[in-house]
Amino acid sequence: MEYMSQEGYDKLVAELKQLENVELPQVRDAIAEARDKGDLSENFEYHAAKREQGRLLGRIRFMQRVLENARVLDTTLLKGDGVQLLSRVTMTNTANGATMTYTIVSPHEANLREGKISIKSPIAQALLGRKAGQSVSVRVPAGLLKLHIDNVELP
Repeated sequence: MEYMSQEGYDKLVAELKQLENVELPQVRDAIAEARDKGDLSENFEYHAAKREQGRLLGRIRFMQRVLENARVLDTTLLKGDGVQLLSRVTMTNTANGATMTYTIVSPHEANLREGKISIKSPIAQALLGRKAGQSVSVRVPAGLLKLHIDNVELP
């Protein structure tokens, strides 16, 4: 079972519908068109389309499993002032004074450009249960990162 936000769940459903209703039929059309060109043993377009079909079917099956096991969190039931799933955390890197804000989300919703980090990431793991005003040390690939938690907001 995997907990996620309603927004993340809705995005996955929309992506699954796009794959099933738009991309997969396009690939099937490409396979049919390539098949009509004759000899399949040397037909690059046919083999490329079949590979793409396999990739799409794998992605569709994966997303179906994720959605089957997904549970949308009721944000009204979230309590406490500690960092938890869906918390928006503002923190400062004590080494260089850089301030950053991240929302802790499920791995399937993680998107660094949107400021969303996976709950399974080292930074999120170090922050879980901590409160504003506390400091944490996190081992990341670049070394040891020391962060001071400035603010924790729940949705």
